[in-house]
Amino acid sequence: QVQLVESGGGLVQAGGSLRLSCAASGHSFSSYAMGWFRQNPGKEREFVAVITWGGGMTVYADSVKGRFTISRDNTKNTVYLQMVSLKPEDTAVYYCAAKYTGRPSGGSYYYRSDEYPYWGQGTQVTVSS
Repeated sequence: QVQLVESGGGLVQAGGSLRLSCAASGHSFSSYAMGWFRQNPGKEREFVAVITWGGGMTVYADSVKGRFTISRDNTKNTVYLQMVSLKPEDTAVYYCAAKYTGRPSGGSYYYRSDEYPYWGQGTQVTVSS
């Protein structure tokens, strides 16, 4: 079981930057793949990025590739999403999610929201034009 708490959201102008954090409590954070998703009202939750248990592999949605960077610090039980060159279409509630994978040598990652059993409460990101 793992509990997740996001922070770092806010209002920013287009072209600006934000860094989201997701603090995890519970056991064996370093055995979880961690993902970031986002959602707007009336729309499905959208994959943003994922990082494997040891940070050796990251995958991004095409819409954020080159602008967002996911990272993790397993000593602090925290995963981050650095967002630069923000656009109004990045406006959404951002959620972090966790899925237990163990520590396979190649790492495992998942980009479907229904594959993640653990979720944070979300943090609002609003990008003004």
